[in-house]
This record gives sequence, structure tokens and C-alpha cells, in this order.
Amino acid sequence: MNYGIVLRVLGNILIVESLLMLPALTIAFYMNGQDKMAFLITIIVTGTIGFIMSKKASNKNNINAREGLAIVAFGWLLASLFGALPFYISGSIPKFIDAFFETVSGLTTTGSSILSNVEGLPHGALFWRSFTHWIGGMGILVFTIALLPALGIGGFQIFKAESPGPIAGKIAPRIKDTAKILYVTYFSITILHIIFLRLGGMNLFDSILHAFGSVGTGGFGIKNNSVAFYESSYIHIVIGIFMVLSGVNFSLYYSLFKGKWKEVIQDEELKLYLTIVSVAVLLIAINLFMTSYESIFIALRDSFFQVGSIITTTGYTTADFDMWPTFSKAILFTLMFIGGCAGSTAGGMKVIRILILIKLIKRDVAKIFHPRAFISIKNGGKTIPNETIVSINTFFALYLMIFVLSTILVSLEGLDLVSASSSVAATLGNIGPGLGFVGPTRNFGEFTFASKALFSLLMLLGRLEIFTIIALVVPKDWTREV
Repeated sequence: MNYGIVLRVLGNILIVESLLMLPALTIAFYMNGQDKMAFLITIIVTGTIGFIMSKKASNKNNINAREGLAIVAFGWLLASLFGALPFYISGSIPKFIDAFFETVSGLTTTGSSILSNVEGLPHGALFWRSFTHWIGGMGILVFTIALLPALGIGGFQIFKAESPGPIAGKIAPRIKDTAKILYVTYFSITILHIIFLRLGGMNLFDSILHAFGSVGTGGFGIKNNSVAFYESSYIHIVIGIFMVLSGVNFSLYYSLFKGKWKEVIQDEELKLYLTIVSVAVLLIAINLFMTSYESIFIALRDSFFQVGSIITTTGYTTADFDMWPTFSKAILFTLMFIGGCAGSTAGGMKVIRILILIKLIKRDVAKIFHPRAFISIKNGGKTIPNETIVSINTFFALYLMIFVLSTILVSLEGLDLVSASSSVAATLGNIGPGLGFVGPTRNFGEFTFASKALFSLLMLLGRLEIFTIIALVVPKDWTREV
């Protein structure tokens, strides 16, 4: 392990984070909020520590897998620790474990909250809370690579470790160019979303914060009843559409920009993703219309919004879906595990893994009748390497093991099975709200210190897709040549 280069990059990450707090500081001073000094102190402390760390000398300028994993894992942890300081110092969130939980939830784009009165936050803290979604949407680490190419450090191992999905690919030959392309796309969709919300009558501040949550698929509500506060079908539909769009692989938008329509239309993961969304929306809408809704339009609107919110792991709500029929809740609970597409800002297992799993099942069924046949697994006309298939199988096994073990641990709080399991699914899948005790009208504030710490770990595991964290707790692998 080259600790020098790890410290250098982590230092630069903290410098970037301190700079990213400047808009919140500006808003806090403009509104003369109680949090203005908290942001000022945090920016100075974070920037100073980052500057000292970034000056760490190193004889090596390339990052291998070992350093890449360490930078990603500790980068998210440090960003969460320092990002929690404004909440804690200002007294907006009095307990540090709660401030840490809230910040981890923001940066991992989970959206689970310990706050019961979100509207009581000062404007600076409210902005920073939502801005963490936008930062975490594609990774503060990729953000650093995009902004600081002068580091002279090869960054693909960081990008590969942080990128959501089983396969990390470059859009451009150089990783910093890939990061820039992704962020131009990310920024453009965010601006477009803000414009559409403004056209619907939402004020600028609220539009910006909701765009951060939608495009980053985070879902921190800025009102106590989330998006339901805005009694406008237009706003509900616009946010729903942008949530679904943000669950798509961002590289496909670049393909559209380059005029490669055929490549996008033929993308198997996108087809499955849109199919799952469409079927889930229709099934839930029919179920709601037959049981509790008088208008099929309202049933379709609420169904579309919540399906889009859950499968993209955003977590915004326009209805208390915990009161919906069991059939509808079962579909939403299933979507919590699926998640969005690889290469998107969404969490969950990712649709590409589900797609490959379906193909593996089909292959194994076919081999029952043709045991000697060689049947390769392909995606987009390309054969998937065996090591990728093994990695996907391992991921499913680890995900299930962590889900079951964590549910057992959380059940020690005395919760019912639905509440315990959905709270784990909501944090491990980076979704936000769950069912029962953590339903859309509740929060995570009443859990013990131990459970909040566990949920914070689960959110990091979900965001970094398990392997990054697991690799770091096997120290004997650090000494092996990579």
C-alpha cells in the first residue's frame, strides 16, 4: 500500500469538499442563519486538513487496485465525517451520530433521515443537505478527478472502484475526460430539471434542491411531507420523469449526443429497465383503482411517481404507500432490490445484474436438455467474461447474506419483520423510506446508536457495491502483488 499517494488524493478530496460548501455558506450568510459560523469553521478546518494531507510526498504517480479501493472507501468516510460538521456545530442536528447518519445518507444518495421537522433547518443547512445528493450522485471522487487533472495521478482504479455496476467502462480514452463528459451530462440534466420545475410554479430555491434530489436519485425532502406538499400533478409528473431518466446509464445520453440512436434503442439493460417500470406502474395503478382510488388518472400518477422513486432509489413520496394494498407494497419492496441501471446515479443491485441472472437461468435450463452444449452469456452482442459472471454471482450471495444478517441485528430493536427487513433494504439499497416503522411518514430518528451506525455502514456498502468495503477488511490481501 502506497500510503503517500492515498493521503494525497484524500487530501484533495477534502479540499474539493470544503469548496463545495461555499454555496451553502453564502446562503447561510445571505439568510443570516444560525449555521453561518458552523459552515465557516467547517470550511476552514476541512480545507486546512485537506491541504496538509495533499502535500504528502510520494515517489509513485500511478494508482493500483489496492490504493484505488482505499481511496474510495476512506474518501467516502472522510467526506461524510467532515460533511456532518455543519449540522453538528450549528446545533441543527445535536447528536453527532445523527449528523453523520444524515450526511452518509446524503452522499450515498440514500435519503433516509433522522429528522422529523425538515422545515426547521436553516436555509444553509437545508441546501447542504440536498447538495450532498448532487455531489454523491456520481461520486465526489470522480468529481475530484474531473476538477483536478493536474494531480498527475492515474485515476481509473478510483473510477472502477466507485462506478456503480459490474463493469466500469471509459467513454473517452482518458479517465478525466470521461469524468468531464459524465458531469457535463449530469449538470445539463439538472439545469433542465430546474427549468421544468420553475415552469410549474415552484420557486427557484425549492426547484434547485428538488433537482439535486431527483438527478442525484437521493430524495431528501425539503418539506415534512416530501413532494406531496406540492399539490400539482405537473410537478409530480415532472419529478417522476426526471427520476426515471436519472436511473438510466449516463453513457447512453452521451451516445444520444453523438447520434448513436441505434446503440441506445438496442441496449438490453435499458429495455428491461423500462419494461420493469411500465409493468410495475400498471399493476399498482390497477390495484389502487380497484381498492382505494376513485380516479384512474390519480392512481396512474401516484403509481408512476412511487415506482420511479423506488426503482431509482430516490425515495421522494407523494403518497403514504405504506397504506397501500399489500400487493402494491410487495411490488415496491421488490423494486427496492432491483434498483436502476449500471452507470446511473441509482442504487440497488442494478438492472444489468438482474438481466444477466435471467440469462444464466435460461442457460442452465437449456443445458438440462443439451448438457454438452456450450452456451455463452452475451450482452449487447458481446460475450460476458466468466470472471464477470462469477463476480455477479458472488455479489448476489453477499448482498443476500448482508441483508439477512442485518435484518436479524435490527430486529433486536423489537421491530416487526416488515419494518426490520425494509429498513435494511432501504439503507443497503440506498432507497430512503421503507415500510412500517420506517415508512414514508416516519424516519430513522428513534433507532439506537448501534442501529444508526449499522445503517450508515449499510448505506456505504450499498453505494460502493459491497466489494470495496469487503476488500479493505481483508488486510492480508494488501500485501499481495496486484
